[in-house]
Amino acid sequence: MIIEKVLNNNVLLTKNRKGKEVIVMGRGISFNKVAGDYVDPAKVDKIFLLNENEFTARLTELLNEIPVAHLELASGIVAYANEVLGTELSDNLYLTLTDHIHFALQRFGKGIQLKNAMLFEIKRFYQKEFAIGLDALKIIEQATGFALGEDEAGFIALHLVNARLDGNEVRSTIKMTEIVQNILNIVTYHYKVVLDETSLNYSRFLTHLQYFSMRVLKKETNNSGEEFLYNQVKQTYVKAFECVGKINDYLETSYGQSLSKDEYVYLTIHIQRVTERNSLE
Repeated sequence: MIIEKVLNNNVLLTKNRKGKEVIVMGRGISFNKVAGDYVDPAKVDKIFLLNENEFTARLTELLNEIPVAHLELASGIVAYANEVLGTELSDNLYLTLTDHIHFALQRFGKGIQLKNAMLFEIKRFYQKEFAIGLDALKIIEQATGFALGEDEAGFIALHLVNARLDGNEVRSTIKMTEIVQNILNIVTYHYKVVLDETSLNYSRFLTHLQYFSMRVLKKETNNSGEEFLYNQVKQTYVKAFECVGKINDYLETSYGQSLSKDEYVYLTIHIQRVTERNSLE
């Protein structure tokens, strides 16, 4: 590929083999390069195809409105998050995170700092993502000199969670968190106990609820028709099954959705495990 335009030391504009314009990112990929030079394939970290879909159109628009340095900053955070989480986050994160960082820095420069109303829940439910958010603040401070508060770490964590679950808007993550919190409240009040948030069973239950809440919002169901297993958990784990009934009532009232038998089974087993220690005391 031949460089058409150097955007900064780490971002350039070129064309792929099909003649389509692409933005290429990579550490030092454009250093001491000019239009007409060859792109070093060994330094390519990410390629964005332009004018192909809504994402690339928005990326092009973003680059026209926001300093490329902010895209570079977001890109470094995304790469770090991918490494820590061991997964490939949605490309849309490059857009949402760049946009967020840009306006966060603008706000900070004007002395405006937004409070994150969900900070407590984010710290509690998305510990890995929040830890990455805190590290992201260090990366941002090193690059800009701006020391953003942990409220911003929470916002960054929400972007990471959303990208990890293939969402397009942070508000879907907020709704997911509300569902998880409400289900945990139902379990807590039903059993009249405080769940041990340090236990492995709690961690497993929380992970299940996060993906379950995503399916609720997408109106997806998971049902293979295991009648025998459904009846077995109903008879064996009576209190947990009753608790799931309350969760079902909540979902019907709030989202117009009922649990499938498979979901009844999974939730009953998880609730039995996460409350078993307390029930025996």
